[in-house]
Amino acid sequence: MRVSVGPLTSREIVFDIASVTAHHDCPDIPFSIRKNFLKIFDNPPPGSLVERYLGYLDGEPVGYLELDFPQLDNLELVGVDLMVLPGHRRQGLGRALYDVAVERAAAHDRKYLQGSSVDRHPDGKLFAESVGAKPGLTDIRSRLDVTALDEALLAELRSEAEKHAEGYTLRSWVGVPPDDLIDGVAYLEGRLNADAPTGDLVIEPEKMDADRLRQGEQSRQARGRVSYQTGALHDGRPVAWTWIVAEADQPVHAWQSTTIVDPDHRGHRLGMLVKIENLAYVRAAKPRLEAIDTFNAASNTYMLKVNRAMGFRAADAWIEWQKDL
Repeated sequence: MRVSVGPLTSREIVFDIASVTAHHDCPDIPFSIRKNFLKIFDNPPPGSLVERYLGYLDGEPVGYLELDFPQLDNLELVGVDLMVLPGHRRQGLGRALYDVAVERAAAHDRKYLQGSSVDRHPDGKLFAESVGAKPGLTDIRSRLDVTALDEALLAELRSEAEKHAEGYTLRSWVGVPPDDLIDGVAYLEGRLNADAPTGDLVIEPEKMDADRLRQGEQSRQARGRVSYQTGALHDGRPVAWTWIVAEADQPVHAWQSTTIVDPDHRGHRLGMLVKIENLAYVRAAKPRLEAIDTFNAASNTYMLKVNRAMGFRAADAWIEWQKDL
């Protein structure tokens, strides 16, 4: 069996490898449609330098390596997405792709590789351990069954939250935050890596500002994604914020992303309030929505408690791995 790695020659092949791998490892998560997946190549997130490689067994492309080199912060890290088609694993191709990742990390002066694996299949964990990576953080993926929501419970949770949130107002929007809110939203997003649990991962807060936030949203829109956002305002400034993102072409599924509250305004049930308001906002915009997935650190007991109260239930666990070079 001849193993080789080369630069990316076909975007279509990447979709084929990624979609088959995703359906095998996480069959319950809808995968991006082809046209939106391919748009990532020309519309990367701001501040990312991405390198891509294909892995071959006897000349057949059956593996893929994507390396993300942050350019604005976290300059010691490399984000690694390494995949091999299920029927071609344990034949040395994963190790060959990993060796390229190590080589390219050295070329960019990076000290750490970071990637993730899902616990429902042993392949990812076994491979990470075989190359000496260490588990840095455990994430729980939870799913909200939108078709079975307890409407009375949600109304009760909202009413209780509002009792603690006197003096705050809610505002929702799609896409780039309005000009009068974008600086405050950027501040909140920039706090995420400082406020959320990061375990043993070496990671620093993102240097977020209005321009970077705007570019990130425009990049998502170019990839066929729509962001639904809600903020809690105090004196006109966002002090809590949440967003849900979905592909415009996938009416039944969405992802709950960041929910964050300014430390000076915690204790007012604002996290619960913005999440419930935003859920209603998304449901009105996507009436066929059936499921929303989200990730939380297993140690993030507060947000897990909020999500459980709303109806999210654990689906699987993911390990965030780190390899010190």
